[in-house]
Amino acid sequence: MNWLRQNRWLGTFLITFGICTLVAGILFFMARSNWSNAKGQLDAAVAELNRLQRLDPFPSDANERKLKVLLENYGAALDKLKEELKTEVAPAPLLAPNEFQSRLRQATIAAQSRARSNNVKLPDNFHLGFDEFATALPKTEMTPLLGQELSQVQMLMNILVDAKVDSVTSFQRAPLPEEHGIAPNPTPTPVPAGRKGGSVRGSKPAGTSVAGPKLLERNIVDLTFKATPAAARKVLNQISSSNGQFYIIKDKGPPREKTAEANPPANQPTAPDQPGGAPLSFIVGNEHIEILATIEMLRFTF
Repeated sequence: MNWLRQNRWLGTFLITFGICTLVAGILFFMARSNWSNAKGQLDAAVAELNRLQRLDPFPSDANERKLKVLLENYGAALDKLKEELKTEVAPAPLLAPNEFQSRLRQATIAAQSRARSNNVKLPDNFHLGFDEFATALPKTEMTPLLGQELSQVQMLMNILVDAKVDSVTSFQRAPLPEEHGIAPNPTPTPVPAGRKGGSVRGSKPAGTSVAGPKLLERNIVDLTFKATPAAARKVLNQISSSNGQFYIIKDKGPPREKTAEANPPANQPTAPDQPGGAPLSFIVGNEHIEILATIEMLRFTF
């Protein structure tokens, strides 16, 4: 102890150093204790998260009742919408093959008579696009769809004839896939995998699944008719806003035809010259247009 008394600076330094080391050790111990507690809480939270991710959630009774009510309301609204849509398409009657052929013959005669009364020229041997069934009977399972399409075509022809177009130069119906024994197959759709290539919890492995049946089918008619611009506008407007059947006009091409007097009368007064010496010419005649359109007639399969 004498050397401490003799060297006070060294003694003070050693005492200060010892106190600082003790304080640092206490602080290090406290920090390590806090770190251990935090690490323990993190490990417990991660373990709980992994456990919850491996579990299948079980809904509570209250949420399950709410879900059932929502599903029932959604189903009722969907059924109501389906019924409303069915009223906007022609019905599919149950017909025997000979009944369909008789109905086709009556519809053809009615369309030709209506066209004659409105001075509308129809193609030769016109059978509303059902030429193959004018002499041959359809399959029994096809008659409901063909009867529905016949009603759709009749409404379309009535629109053309009532608008008093000049002529219907072409009317071709696309055959239904079922006419050739081809059933519309569901389209396979890929099933996505989980994130980063992993599988989704509670789902099947990645692959190909088959989609449900189509809810909408299209009966297609390609037609060409000639008319005045006013009659053509009337036809297109009535087709797009038809009641009782959904029609979709896919495309139309109106090449123009102008019929003018080839030799105007000699005593016809001439127009005065325009300023600058350029003569002002007039075309006297009627303008007609030819419309080429693809009409889709929708039918619902639900």
